[in-house]
Amino acid sequence: MERNLAGDSKNKGSNRPQEGLRVLVVDDEQLYRKTVVLELERQGHRCRQAGDVAGAMEEIANWQPDLVLLDHRLPDQDGIEAIPRIRAASPSTTVVVMTAYHAIPNAVAAIRAGAEDYIVKEPTMDPIVERVAEIERERRVMEKSSGPAEEPESTLTGDSPAIRKVIAQIEKIARSPETTVLITGETGSGKEVAARMLHRLSRPPSSPFVAVDCASLPATLTESIIFGHERGAFTGAEHERAGAFENAGEGTLFLDEIGELGPLQAKLLRVLESRTFTRVGGTKQIPLRARVVAATNQDLAKKVEQGQFRLDLYQRLCVFPIEVPPLRKRKQDIIALADRFVGRFALKLGKDIRGLDKEAAQRLCEYDFPGNVRELKNIVERAVILAEDKWIQPRHLPRRVLSGRRAPIGPAGESMAVEFRPGVDSLKDVERRLILQALERTGGVKSDAAKMLGLSRFQLGRRLERYGISTRGAFDKEKSRD
Repeated sequence: MERNLAGDSKNKGSNRPQEGLRVLVVDDEQLYRKTVVLELERQGHRCRQAGDVAGAMEEIANWQPDLVLLDHRLPDQDGIEAIPRIRAASPSTTVVVMTAYHAIPNAVAAIRAGAEDYIVKEPTMDPIVERVAEIERERRVMEKSSGPAEEPESTLTGDSPAIRKVIAQIEKIARSPETTVLITGETGSGKEVAARMLHRLSRPPSSPFVAVDCASLPATLTESIIFGHERGAFTGAEHERAGAFENAGEGTLFLDEIGELGPLQAKLLRVLESRTFTRVGGTKQIPLRARVVAATNQDLAKKVEQGQFRLDLYQRLCVFPIEVPPLRKRKQDIIALADRFVGRFALKLGKDIRGLDKEAAQRLCEYDFPGNVRELKNIVERAVILAEDKWIQPRHLPRRVLSGRRAPIGPAGESMAVEFRPGVDSLKDVERRLILQALERTGGVKSDAAKMLGLSRFQLGRRLERYGISTRGAFDKEKSRD
């Protein structure tokens, strides 16, 4: 881990009216990392740097950066796998993943994990500088907006059969106030919204909704945070403390990412069965009055088979399972959700924006949203910030939406595989084979091949020149189509 102390102060040579962003650059290639830092500091941003995930997490805890530029490949952990930890440690921090070459599955995984965007490393720093500038403009607009804190969503929006089924399940289980509920679904699909909707329909209006992210709890404090502790229960416990179970009162205790609970699974099972619990270091049995709602984006049944999750706890949690569908399986809800977000952010920012124009709406409906509803919300928030008139247009949408990047990377959802010989092939060899395969599958039509690869036609053209790939016959074919 390295800290760039020079980057902690404002760039004295800059004429910028405001301090730039606090940017943490995480990359194990020291030269590249320092080059990025140097360029961003020239733009007036304050930078620190780290060479691995462990160093990044230390910086995030101490510094709370506005933006993390995170390399995909890091020595101690895959960068994409670290995104949930970063988001949990600093929810307001924006994460952008940097990749050595364009691979749609990696981009999809990054967005699904909670990244705002991803950038392919180019020979120049221009793409990074431009994207950081965009993020800075968006944050400045949001900082200028005033008003009360936004109320958490507690209503599932949409009229698709998939979401209507979920709403019907919630309305049904609301009539059984003590029944444990397990909500499953991909990251960003709306599991917490479903839990809050259940809380609103089934608990007293003034009762608390207490959310615990099991994936982000410090291992040494997890039991205390959930169950509370008595004074003197462990070193540093100078006062007694109520835990999440007590704080939930007669409301709802929402245990998010329950698959990460670890050693406390047995104790949670006893609590669910006996409806009582004890604080750490205590003996008094405290009655459980709240409903317990658990959520996960993992396959708990598979974790049971692998010995990573208790079968009896899984069966106890799964009394009433609810699966929230991904947004790509309820596409008819996209416009309703987008309109709801447009209204909310327009009001917050004091802007008179009516909604999406026809082409922008169509582009959203064509996109597969690997980050689900959360990604749509972020896209709409950005669009509202950028819009100058009454309608959001395609130019206000991110490049990944306009290029039609989707989870499937081949026609009809087929995947593309290329041969890779460790120690023999370079990443460039793999990229060249992938381009050739895309051209073959699309009959040499470059616009279709570029779309399949998640590239613009210009980006594909540059790679064709770089690798000496001739497409004269394919180009004639494409001209006849255009």
